[in-house]
This record gives sequence, C-alpha cells and structure tokens, in this order.
Amino acid sequence: MKLLRIQEMEAYILKNGSASLDELCEEFNVSKNTIRRDINKLVENGVIRKVYGGVTAVEKSLVSFENRKVRNQAEKTRIAREAANFIKDDDLIFIDSGTTTKSILSALDPNISITVLTNSLDVINAATGFERIHLIVIGNSYKHKTRSFVGIDEAAILQKYNIHKAFMSATGVSIAHGLTNADQLEYEIKKIAAEKAREVFLLADQSKFGKSTLLTYAPFNRIDHLITSAPLDKEYEAYCQDHHIEVVVAAEHHVAN
Repeated sequence: MKLLRIQEMEAYILKNGSASLDELCEEFNVSKNTIRRDINKLVENGVIRKVYGGVTAVEKSLVSFENRKVRNQAEKTRIAREAANFIKDDDLIFIDSGTTTKSILSALDPNISITVLTNSLDVINAATGFERIHLIVIGNSYKHKTRSFVGIDEAAILQKYNIHKAFMSATGVSIAHGLTNADQLEYEIKKIAAEKAREVFLLADQSKFGKSTLLTYAPFNRIDHLITSAPLDKEYEAYCQDHHIEVVVAAEHHVAN
C-alpha cells in the first residue's frame, strides 16, 4: 500500500509543481512523519527536491511531459489495485506483461496463497516478495523493450494449466478488432492465456480504446471483466451491457497509511 501512495504522491507533486507538507498530509490522510519518509524516497529517486516547508518538482521545464507520463501511470496503478480485489486464495492466475498489469501484486495481501503464471519481469520480481506465491515463469528469452520473456516453449507450458483468471493488457482495444498487440513473439502467449482462462480481466486505461494494432489476440466479447480509468463512451458501454461484461471504473482516491 505504501508503494501505491508514493506513486500517487509523485503524480500529485508533478501535476502541481510543488506542495507543502501540510497539503500532502491532508491530501493523503497520513501523518507528517509518514509524509517525510515518502518524500525522502522520492528525493532518492530524483523526482523532487525539498524546499522550506514542502517540496518541488526537480525539473520545472519537464513537468508537462512528466505529468502526462506519471498521470497515466497513476491511472494504471488504480486499475491494477481494482484488479487485485478479484484475486482470492488458491487462485491460479495469469498476469500479462504490461505497464498496467505490473502493479497488481503490490496491492495484494502479503499472506495470500496463489499460483502466478507470468512472462513479465516486473511481476516476477514482485512475486519474489511473497512467501506463499507459487511462481511459474513463461518464456525462455528476455525482451528488453517489453520487459517480458518469450520463447518457443511458452505455448506448451500454458496449455498444461487450468487458469482461473487471466489479467490481460492490450496495446489497442476496439469493438471491431478486439484486444490487440503488435508483438509477434508475445501474441501466442496472450492468445492462449485468454483462451484457457475461466475468467478474462482486461486492464486498459482510457487511452487504449478505439485503437487497434497488428495482431488480435482475443475478440472483445471474450472479456468477462473490464477494468478501466474512466467511464466508457456510449458505444462501448452498450456493447458491454449486451455481452454481460462487467465494467469497473477505478476511482481516483488515495491510500492512507
């Protein structure tokens, strides 16, 4: 939970350019001591610097660009937190590679007992902090661009398992072309995971809708649960209602200590 709060605090400071300690205490509903510890972490990361009575963004001239980037990540973190609510003890889940899905495990109870299949380096690293997660890694060749593993054996491995829940990402999402990505090597992993899972969860922020890329790994109506960052437009809302797809909008709120 601390990681989620720090990520949202980073987005808040970059959005506003600066903030006082009292303002941050009120915004995130935590003590000054907690705020100071969080600030020290952000200072270490080079995101902000301390000023009298508060903090300011390091590079004022870059705030506009960084704010867009971090705001998107804050949306993705909220989506991941909502997705984590669907994970229960004894689940066998697949977690796709992606900038949204990578944050799911950070929102879980540290004592949860589940099996995780994944090809995401970020998810693999996060899973090592859980004593009761059984981790199964998919793929045997690492791709730096997507921070994921791919390889010739992943299809056979995935076919072995009865996946309860698959938490998927997509480069583009459209009613006509479904869930798409542009990476040939990751396509087969996504396709099989979406086919094998009892329930499919799509994690997609609002920027993904109405877009499509080279490869469709699943049709839109394969989704059971759509977790996103803003209300859908009427066309997508109607489609989800007609096809009994649950829509969860990740509200913007802050995590207390």
